[in-house]
Amino acid sequence: MFIGEYNHTLDNKGRITIPSKFRQSLGEDFVITKGLDSCLFIYPKEEWEIFENKLKTLPLTNKDARAFVRFFFAGASECTLDKQGRVLLPPNLRMHSDIEKDAVIIGVSTRIEIWSSSNWKEYTEDDNLSYESIAENMQELGI
Repeated sequence: MFIGEYNHTLDNKGRITIPSKFRQSLGEDFVITKGLDSCLFIYPKEEWEIFENKLKTLPLTNKDARAFVRFFFAGASECTLDKQGRVLLPPNLRMHSDIEKDAVIIGVSTRIEIWSSSNWKEYTEDDNLSYESIAENMQELGI
């Protein structure tokens, strides 16, 4: 399980250090892809396969389903950590997430998200983001 929030900086080659607390759960091979809300999603191989199987069930005849599948697969990259616990963020993914230098890495249960520091700050300070209102809506989902 991934939990917590960590601030990190990309090096000149576009690599970022994954927090040591995440490395064992992440495993040797993992997938980074475009995420929603202008961040990146990192899935351990096992979780990616679960997600991939869910995407495979979407109807090919549905235009939104096709676009959703393309979004995640076209941006995906299989990765491994180097000996220092860093991963290279491909240029297309850095562009998608607006990550130039400073980033925030957060644990979100079964995945990791990487945000540009400015996007994360904007997201968490959004006046329209009412956790009380969100919590009320979660009741409809059984939470």
